Amino acid sequence: MIVTKQKPLEEILNFLKDHEAIFLIGCRLCAAMYDTGGLPQVKEMGEKLKAQGKTVTGFSAIAALCHGKNVEKELSERAREVDAAQSILVLACGEGVQVVSEISAKPVYPALDTLFLGGITENRFEEHCSLCGECILNLTGGICPVTRCAKGILNGPCGGVNEGKCEVGNGRECAWVLIHDRLKSQGKLDNIKDIFDPKDFSKALHPHYLSGEGDK
Repeated sequence: MIVTKQKPLEEILNFLKDHEAIFLIGCRLCAAMYDTGGLPQVKEMGEKLKAQGKTVTGFSAIAALCHGKNVEKELSERAREVDAAQSILVLACGEGVQVVSEISAKPVYPALDTLFLGGITENRFEEHCSLCGECILNLTGGICPVTRCAKGILNGPCGGVNEGKCEVGNGRECAWVLIHDRLKSQGKLDNIKDIFDPKDFSKALHPHYLSGEGDK
């Protein structure tokens, strides 16, 4: 899931300072999961904008705002509300914002900051994957050193680990200690002896796209 947080209202109002009529749209997938852009948050944002003298022409929250056909269908069905707006405020990740901007000719603004791809662990959100395009989790016990090591070290641990903690990771557990312990528990500790070649960062070059012919 994509982890997001709402921007300060003052920043959003600065985006909208030249626009009085606003259409709001949120996402009922990731943003709703993190209570940043689901329908309740869209309605709440609408009330905040109204309190600042803005006119909300309409609002919506759809499943997977990153899905272009979903967005196109929703904006088409709400064409009157969208046409009455001077701009669209999107409560979703950066991908959702860009999908809306590709479909609508209206100015489109983000209400959220996109933080990272994360999972939910013990009621908190943690980044576990950097979308690097070259997964090695089969060799590291399902723990990613590229993301979970503060230094991104592929062959660790480094000399800075102290009592299982990372010297630069604000007291976080060393990813390579976690990998060691996981592999040991699985009877695969020999994996840690493998030396990884330098990371091929060309596989993470942006932008990517996936078509019927594969990843580009």
